[in-house]
Amino acid sequence: MLPLILLGYDERDCLCGVAALAGDPERKGVSFLCATTGDYCDFVGRPENKGTFVAGVLAELKKMEIGSITLTNLPADSDSIAVMQLAASENGYRCFARTAYVCAQVKLSGLERRPGENKPVLPGKKMVRRSLNAMGREAPVRLDHARSEQEILSILPQFMQAHVARFQATGRVSNMERPERRLFLEELTKLLSQSGRVVLTRMMSGPRTLAWNYGFQFHGTWFWYQPTFDSDLEKYSPGFCLLAKLIEEAAENADFSTVDLGLGAEEYKERFANQTRETLYVTLRASRAQHVREILRYRAAEMIKAFPTLEAGVRTVFNRLRKLKSGKPPKRGSV
Repeated sequence: MLPLILLGYDERDCLCGVAALAGDPERKGVSFLCATTGDYCDFVGRPENKGTFVAGVLAELKKMEIGSITLTNLPADSDSIAVMQLAASENGYRCFARTAYVCAQVKLSGLERRPGENKPVLPGKKMVRRSLNAMGREAPVRLDHARSEQEILSILPQFMQAHVARFQATGRVSNMERPERRLFLEELTKLLSQSGRVVLTRMMSGPRTLAWNYGFQFHGTWFWYQPTFDSDLEKYSPGFCLLAKLIEEAAENADFSTVDLGLGAEEYKERFANQTRETLYVTLRASRAQHVREILRYRAAEMIKAFPTLEAGVRTVFNRLRKLKSGKPPKRGSV
């Protein structure tokens, strides 16, 4: 995939729109450049120019003979949706949108608060208090926020090492083991620290770090982007405690209205969330056959999911076909 950045300018030659895409020359397809790293992806532009800009992007892709456009994690409340659907038909594309994810959020004004106090009442408060007391035997537990490029880059190696160790402890592979992911966070830090949009939060007791969150602060929202914690402290739920303290701090700061918990349907997020934000998986196809096939595939998958026994059977068949394709014989007794 190759980066494909399309820029829009108004009549005064001022930048008014950015489409950060990635192109696949062989398949004549494009997608959002950050589709695999961003919780939300969208066309960036001024509201008054958004319709013209999105239409211009689709027209340009049509000129480039791009037949397949796949836009993942596009917010359902984005003003891009309506203008895209209109511009798609005008440029010979057929548009289909379905739900991708439902992201948990904490609306800070909706939190319960004690009478006469600004501090919110959060779930699991007794457990959090016991855990913080246990982890803070040597020194009180506190939050430390690194915001400058130098500060964050000095801490990132420790954060990455903890993330890898945490995943290994649960039999998984951390994306931090890939050099590309580590480089991505380093470059993101350099870019966003200049405007104060990135913050690496540590929950600490004395010099020891208990948990981390690499996140963002933008337009009144604090983003819970990539957390991890010290695996040796798992019994104290340090990740849950960090999120609780982060929400408490955000709730006491008038600059914030929301804590966005991002992609992923982890149970602990549901305990804090009091609202959600939906994202869409949008496809635009020049071919009518591809468009119909996209819809049929989705409808069939949804129908299969409605019947767990059928879904299990289909997965078994696909697993067997995958093994046959790779040359590995299926296990004895498999369907």
